[in-house]
Amino acid sequence: MKLMSRTPQHVDGSIGVARISRNTGALLERVGHGDVVILDQVDLDRSTANALVTAGVQAVVNAAPSVSGRYPNLGPEILLAEGITLIDEVGEDIFGRIKDGSKIRLNDGGVYAGDTLIAQGTEQTPESIADLLIEAKAGMAAQLEAFAANAIEYMKRERTLLLDGVGIPAIATPIAGKHVLVVTASPDTAAELKKLRKYISDFHPVLIGVDSGADALLAAGYKPKLIVGDPEKMAAKTLQCGAEVVIPADVDGHAAGLERLQDLALGAVTFAAAGTNEDLALLLAHDKDAALIVTVGMHAALTELLDRGRGSAASTFLIRMRVSNRLVEASAVLRLYKARISWWVVLLLVIAAAAAILAALLVSDVSGAYANLIAGWWNDAVAWVKGLF
Repeated sequence: MKLMSRTPQHVDGSIGVARISRNTGALLERVGHGDVVILDQVDLDRSTANALVTAGVQAVVNAAPSVSGRYPNLGPEILLAEGITLIDEVGEDIFGRIKDGSKIRLNDGGVYAGDTLIAQGTEQTPESIADLLIEAKAGMAAQLEAFAANAIEYMKRERTLLLDGVGIPAIATPIAGKHVLVVTASPDTAAELKKLRKYISDFHPVLIGVDSGADALLAAGYKPKLIVGDPEKMAAKTLQCGAEVVIPADVDGHAAGLERLQDLALGAVTFAAAGTNEDLALLLAHDKDAALIVTVGMHAALTELLDRGRGSAASTFLIRMRVSNRLVEASAVLRLYKARISWWVVLLLVIAAAAAILAALLVSDVSGAYANLIAGWWNDAVAWVKGLF
């Protein structure tokens, strides 16, 4: 339990607008640059941290421990690497003491309204988080058991989708035999797209944007051919770029964001299946016979799978097994791909070589002999042509 003090005292520290909610999903939809986010989330995960980084928040105050010790979750490291202040375990009372939109001050683990201490927690550092993650590795065994059980449950529930592709919708975008680039939003997405510029230019892959990954494609100067995800998570100009839209739906047919498309006078294809939007995009590309599927902004190492939560981890694991024969990450493409040499580069090399030979002949003592020889060849050619007539 955190001690609260109403004793005014002057403190320094950073000031920001508080955005507070116990519902992390709803909170992420309204945070902005410079905000101080106050949430209640045990084991801060990678996707939440990435969303906070993208929003440009300056600090995160967590009522719960950001690393509980169950497994080495990735969110806290991401926040600290981006210079975002992280204060842990301030206690649940903070939700009754701070109003959304009010200005608060942070200093040395303390949360202040003006000079009044509202809550006290622990300000994390890269070193303290590293120590907590080392201890958390001991908790992975239990998480792995739960993950395995959940994967079996998911396989039973979605076996026809995984094995036979039952339920995968028909789309108009041609994919068969082509490379496909599936893009999700992450702090690495813009840099990876920039590095893949030559690959995209040479192979012209079908560009699939997942949720705000479609916005990232447009921001990088590319127009997605296919968009998979919730339209509420994308800019209107992205939805109106001419791409075909696939909206994941619940098993009862309800598709979040469909109303927004209707407001924009746009149509969509629904895809009713369990799993993350990234997983459904991979499954869709594989089912439509893509030659190669390259992912940008996606990561699926063991700790990252556990970091997704039980349900999404199971779908990601099984769907990646389903598409593994055609799936590579952008980092692998960057290591293995050698850019094709353009014809104009070869032409420039030939011209440069010819110019060098000509210059050498002009400054050499035998330039006159070569000139006479070339003139003789020319005269012979002209005489031969005239002889034809």
